[in-house]
Amino acid sequence: MPAPETTHWLITALEIMSALFIFVIGLIALWILVTFVADISQTKQAIRRNYPVIGRFRYLFEKLGTFFRQYFFAMDREELPFNRAQRGWVYRAAKNLNNTMAFGSTRDNRIPGSVLFVNTPYPTLDENAVPAMPVIIGKECRSPYLAPSFFNISGMSFGALSRPAVQALSMGAAKAGIWMNTGEGGLTPWHLQSGCDLVFQIGTAKYGVRDEDGELHDGKLTEIAAHEQVRMFEIKLSQGAKPGKGGILPAGKVTEEIARIRGIRPGCASISPNRHPDIANDEDLLKMLLHVRRITGKPTGFKTVIGQARWLDELFSMIIRKGESSAPDFITLDGAEGGTGAAPMPLMDAVGLPLKEALPLLVDKLEQYGLRQRIKIIASGKLVNPSDVAWALCAGADFIVSARGFMFSLGCIQALQCNRNTCPTGITTHDPKLQKGLDPEFKSERVANYVRNLVYEVGMIAHACGVQSPRELSREHARIVLENGMSIPLDELLRPHGQSGNRS
Repeated sequence: MPAPETTHWLITALEIMSALFIFVIGLIALWILVTFVADISQTKQAIRRNYPVIGRFRYLFEKLGTFFRQYFFAMDREELPFNRAQRGWVYRAAKNLNNTMAFGSTRDNRIPGSVLFVNTPYPTLDENAVPAMPVIIGKECRSPYLAPSFFNISGMSFGALSRPAVQALSMGAAKAGIWMNTGEGGLTPWHLQSGCDLVFQIGTAKYGVRDEDGELHDGKLTEIAAHEQVRMFEIKLSQGAKPGKGGILPAGKVTEEIARIRGIRPGCASISPNRHPDIANDEDLLKMLLHVRRITGKPTGFKTVIGQARWLDELFSMIIRKGESSAPDFITLDGAEGGTGAAPMPLMDAVGLPLKEALPLLVDKLEQYGLRQRIKIIASGKLVNPSDVAWALCAGADFIVSARGFMFSLGCIQALQCNRNTCPTGITTHDPKLQKGLDPEFKSERVANYVRNLVYEVGMIAHACGVQSPRELSREHARIVLENGMSIPLDELLRPHGQSGNRS
């Protein structure tokens, strides 16, 4: 028999638990009652008014649906903007894990537009393989740039990215020997601290190089150019996710530090103009390119999304009339599938040519006007895996840049919260509590690993095609699957548009 004292404590504990249970049930009942009255009284949402309390679960399930589809229901190759197979490759590459597969591919090669590489019966032996050679950009500039890597970091601004993310990318770029584009948010100490090569992007708001009226300030431009590691300047006309719309940084992400670097007011949304006010036509564009090149002495080009071929004819015809010295040193071509932290859905979904159409078009037009040797091509837009990069090289790109691929290398889980200050991985948030999860030194190793493994596997594709180096890939090394499930050589598919697309 239990002692009286023990029995007393058991009875007391049960009474307390019963009281707590009744209290909790009472709170739940009170919440249901208050919610019921609130739902039937409001007029904004019909579901809540017609189905009080339980109607709220619709909004909860809508939010949870994204999570469940990503982790449980979507197949490896189904999800957009990047599927699990694409992200998984980057995660393993960044962690230096085994990236081999077993049993068979999950990729359906019958889908129209799929790329197949043309292997040779006599692939390049490992001992005969050579690394991709550096390429000079802006030979005629006072300070030309010998770019060492064909794969680099695309423009992501400090503001869109957190401080530790910028630090990790900068240190990773230095370790991997690649360049990092600053994005339109200006140059920060976090870009400079690692010593990596930098491309300074001049956005439509000219953050970092603007005067009080938002005009280009030659003195500030000279200060930026004085940094030896700033190798090139890129004038951003447009980007793939929002052609015709400027950068969007919500007010909640404009901290004192970001406002100081950009030259704007803190706590106010940073909305860039939808184009450069001082660039209204091709004449203005070439004038701006020449001006920046003259002030800085460094290679200068522009970033754009192509909507049609006629504009290229007009621009390149003007360059021929003025002379090759008026030409940009490079063109960064973004496809309509490009990403961003915030963009209107109509622009993201339905404006601009995808890279698979735009890149060959640009290459062929440059060859048609005899400018292929003068102007280097940097391809951008959803190129995160070795096969994507190898295709771009086959199509004629000199360089490839990626933004989201490097975000995945930092640990991005595609939570789709870049436009809010709630990124769970600390990459696109300025909340110190969330940023502390991102260790720049540790993540920089993953950035470097990602580059090394991607470059290695692009080389593996090149060797299977029978060439010694990735830069030797051309259109004859790729085939495109048609609607009937059969494939056609890339050089035959694109022949009506111009030449072969081989790099000079």
